[in-house]
Amino acid sequence: MMIDRVAEEYDGLALDYTFVSDPDASVINRYGLYNQDDPRGRAIPHPTTYVIDREGVVRWKMTEVNYRIRPENDDILAALMEIQP
Repeated sequence: MMIDRVAEEYDGLALDYTFVSDPDASVINRYGLYNQDDPRGRAIPHPTTYVIDREGVVRWKMTEVNYRIRPENDDILAALMEIQP
């Protein structure tokens, strides 16, 4: 799991956050993240990471057209630290 990998990489950092999985694509559909230009005609979402506070406000996001480019853990952790109570 991602939480375990982050804890291992960052000397046992304990994360108390909810990570969302979207197997039925309801979040992908809601935020319009499908890549409409996929050359194979498949519905593939753009890689996206959101940091959402407890009130449901998006505080940080990264959406990338290139599926190989993903946010760095340090960037996500910095965004999470900014919203910690």
